[in-house]
Amino acid sequence: MTSNDLKAGRSRDEMAARLAQDIPNGWYVNLGIGIPELVAKFVPEDKTLIYHTENGLIGMGPSPAAGQGDPELINAGKRQVTAMPGAAYFHHADSFVMIRGGHIDLCVLGALQVAQNGDLANWSTGQPDAIPAVGGAMDLVAGVKSIYVITQHTTKQGEPKLVESCTYPLTGLGVVNRIYTNLAVIDVTPGGFGVTELSPGVEFKDVQNQTGAPLSDIRESATAGKK
Repeated sequence: MTSNDLKAGRSRDEMAARLAQDIPNGWYVNLGIGIPELVAKFVPEDKTLIYHTENGLIGMGPSPAAGQGDPELINAGKRQVTAMPGAAYFHHADSFVMIRGGHIDLCVLGALQVAQNGDLANWSTGQPDAIPAVGGAMDLVAGVKSIYVITQHTTKQGEPKLVESCTYPLTGLGVVNRIYTNLAVIDVTPGGFGVTELSPGVEFKDVQNQTGAPLSDIRESATAGKK
């Protein structure tokens, strides 16, 4: 079974909205490029999050309307953004001091592969024409307090992204805390991948069939922990 065969589950927007529910109020958050950027659209109104970018802005606001942005005000992915009241600009090196010093609470990233022990590969497939360097992701996963991955459960070819061990070049060792996919919410536990929540219309066996490592069902314990 491939991800294209399974019609149930969450869309990209629904995945981002689900993740946004779990970010505590007041956290300093760094959002990666792609699906992670969608998270900011779905933060509940009763929460205030402070967004950080590696290129030197804290207090980042949403993307501007077409034609109304400042070409010099961009995020690390070179997309135009806005600045919230009270935002601050600083040197690129100072931005990485914040990251390396453990001052950012959460980083949300995409993934090529996540291993059952939390290893992350998200920057290169190792092919000769791949990008030449890991960039800021290596610092983010090493210095930020919590790392959440948001990704489709499989590749477009139906290959699992959640695996026993990564075969692509690593971004960080044992760094991922939680994974949000179109099929489930999965914690990285000392015993491997633990499913804490299934997406609507998805059964546990569907998730296991599309995962390249054993899964444990910890939904009851996860629910009990929220009471």
